[in-house]
Amino acid sequence: MSSPTASTPARRRWLPSFGVQVLIGLVLGVVLGLVARSMGADGVDAATGEPDPNWLTETLTQIGSIFVTLLRTIVPPLVFLAIVASIANLRDVTGAARLAWKTLAWFAATALIAVGIGIALGLIIQPGNNTSVSAEAAAAPSSSGSWLDFLTGLVPANALGLEASAGSDGSVGLSFNVLQILVVAIAVGVATLKVGEAAEPFLAIVRSALLVVQKVLWWVILLAPIATVGLLGKAVATYGWAALGSLGSFTVAIYLGLALVLFVVYPVLLRTNGLSVKQFFSGAWPAISLAFVSRSSVGTMPVTQRVTERNLGVPKAYASFAVPLGATTKMDGCASIYPAVSAIFVAQFFGLDLALTDYALIAFVAVIGSAATAGVTGATVMLTLTLSTLGLPLEGVGLLLAIDPILDMGRTATNVAGQALVPALVAKREGILDLAAYNAPRGAKPWQDEDPAEVLDAGVRA
Repeated sequence: MSSPTASTPARRRWLPSFGVQVLIGLVLGVVLGLVARSMGADGVDAATGEPDPNWLTETLTQIGSIFVTLLRTIVPPLVFLAIVASIANLRDVTGAARLAWKTLAWFAATALIAVGIGIALGLIIQPGNNTSVSAEAAAAPSSSGSWLDFLTGLVPANALGLEASAGSDGSVGLSFNVLQILVVAIAVGVATLKVGEAAEPFLAIVRSALLVVQKVLWWVILLAPIATVGLLGKAVATYGWAALGSLGSFTVAIYLGLALVLFVVYPVLLRTNGLSVKQFFSGAWPAISLAFVSRSSVGTMPVTQRVTERNLGVPKAYASFAVPLGATTKMDGCASIYPAVSAIFVAQFFGLDLALTDYALIAFVAVIGSAATAGVTGATVMLTLTLSTLGLPLEGVGLLLAIDPILDMGRTATNVAGQALVPALVAKREGILDLAAYNAPRGAKPWQDEDPAEVLDAGVRA
């Protein structure tokens, strides 16, 4: 990103750009993680028999956990408000139905390409036959995905999409189901379209509330460089290079697949449609880098939408529909590359042969079932859905959990890049892309402070 402009607040002029801050966080995270790992454990927990983390490992863990918790807290209202507002905005978009179907078609097409790459790499590299991981690490996950769970999960248990679970100590924890929130938000958004003029006061509240929620999220996002230190440092301190070494060929297959999608497939699609590859990546970089750190497509969604509108020139009314939809269903990393390579890994590890129909099922699950990942750090759900569909042992999931956080960074970055790419491609093909904005020199932060009143007016006009 370029240096601050004249409009940048004076109190931030001395700071490096956000991208540089994240890169500094990555370096510090690796260094502190290695230091923490070299310090060893502070004894052994008498109750569990597990080693107690030292003070540095615990500090890094808490820093990363706080950031992820803050993101998860803001996700439910963000998804609901963004989806309702985006559906309402579609009524003023010419050919809205055509745009929606073309967006979904591109989601499916890129997912097919990605899963094809994943299957090819799995067969070529054969990660399940070239691993030193012990079979003792095999363990079924505490929860798994299935088609029945996926379909029943679409039916909201309550208007807020909340789920309660009892802890072993008698406490009750609350979590949210993004799919159920998505279903509720779509229903409310369509209802506002049907109601018409009478729904305007409600939509005004929704748009105003969305601005407030996004402002809170901007404050959380500004913590991302610090969170990078904690998240990456904890991963290095906990897993070190031993886990990566035992699953080296699997890790190489995953990251090679992600790199092929991100740096080969996407650029080819951009060039084929007459768009600059350099301008796309320089424009989408803030969202891609945040996704790498946060490991949450939904948490990154406001930044993705902002760069898609400001840097890539996608009309606001269309971007506000396509990006939130993509954040919950467009997962080339988590739902295509990862489950394809992982399923082949599990089959090879347990000495099971996959038929041509099994590879077709992997592709089918990647395209149809990708919404099961729900945009939050949950590729395990997609993996278990794939394994159960193929009839492969779910115990294979336990073999891969050790390095999941490290893989999830690259997966989420690829997801978010695709979520910005598709709206840009569709807008270009429909002749509604602002090419001047797309090809313009990159300036200030895409989420830089602005007058809320002006944004609200723009949202109402949209």
